Amino acid sequence: MRTVEKWTVLKALQTLTQALKEGGIESARLEAEVFLCHVLGVSKAELYTHPQRELKPEELLVLREMTKRRIEREPLAYILGEKEFWSLKLKVTPDCLIPRPETELLVEEGLRLLPELPKPWKFLDIGTGCGAIAIALAKEVPQAEVWATERSPYAIRVAEENVKAYGLEGRVRLCLEDLFPQEGGFSLIASNPPYVPTEEIFALPPEVKDYEPIEALDGGADGLQVIRRIVQGAPSYLREGGWLLIEVGYGQADVVRGLFEGRGFSRVEVLKDYAGLKRVVKGKWG
Repeated sequence: MRTVEKWTVLKALQTLTQALKEGGIESARLEAEVFLCHVLGVSKAELYTHPQRELKPEELLVLREMTKRRIEREPLAYILGEKEFWSLKLKVTPDCLIPRPETELLVEEGLRLLPELPKPWKFLDIGTGCGAIAIALAKEVPQAEVWATERSPYAIRVAEENVKAYGLEGRVRLCLEDLFPQEGGFSLIASNPPYVPTEEIFALPPEVKDYEPIEALDGGADGLQVIRRIVQGAPSYLREGGWLLIEVGYGQADVVRGLFEGRGFSRVEVLKDYAGLKRVVKGKWG
């Protein structure tokens, strides 16, 4: 009779960590902990409080499959099916870009500008993906009307699920549009557009280039193709005194600042992220 192999939390943690490490995953121990917490539905503290807890066969199967996928360089967020952004747990799939911590700077700056934004507050998130920026702004500013556009019909379905998960159907309006919606009058427009130069995509980590949607990354020859269109078009959708915030890539901030100034924006400024990199360009219209 075949004996079923028994695995404790401790053994699983050690084995998964070793497998991930041998597979070239830098944060092997951390990711093994994340997998175990996710599958067992426990906190990290609980994981270490009960190291001798035995895993069920089905739990072990799921953990092995997760580890295999991660060694193949599939992003952790896609394996888990979720990603935290602005302390919100959001569903993510390979149909949408995984929200990055540095993108939170757009939300942070939007909130900082609140006192001088024209009322009634009406915000637009261009290229919303899974809905991260729009949902964060809607949660933080209950008085605001929030719109979000997305050109991918697949990504917008993910955004719809996230909006519903937070009960924001009546406050976040999702539009399947290339960039701008059919309506204007916005106090604030924020966007994390595609900004990677086409020729640089092949040099990105496999987690990015092999799994995330290329259309959410590819910014054309110089990475500024979409950004130019947003800067050019935004004034037609902003109210007098409204602000435009755009996330940019490495080495792009000063050029984008020039685009803002050339279009007639005032108080144009470049903001650095917590890593000290020039990450967001902002400007006031009117």
